[in-house]
Amino acid sequence: MITVKVLKRADDYEGFLVSGHAGYAESGNDIICAAVSALTVNAANSIEILAGDRVEDSVLDGFLSCRFPEGLSDKGKLLMQSMILGLKQIETDYQEPYVKVIISEVQTC
Repeated sequence: MITVKVLKRADDYEGFLVSGHAGYAESGNDIICAAVSALTVNAANSIEILAGDRVEDSVLDGFLSCRFPEGLSDKGKLLMQSMILGLKQIETDYQEPYVKVIISEVQTC
């Protein structure tokens, strides 16, 4: 299963973490993995290029970490909301648990 953990502090997004594999089909033919990858990588790229927000990311096999060290602009927040909407749609469209979206409140120190 793919887990997408969205990190928030109040109304601000701090980043997101994607880990795992859907297991819907064999590697190279897994449409759920492809959809999640397209949504999350495109969100990170769009936030950086279109919104002009600073993004720190790291990609490994089955893992993506994306952080916004300076916060997000309104455009960046809208792009995050769009990504979450797409991911939640995938989560609800398939009866098997291939994708889990978790919104996690980050505590203030």
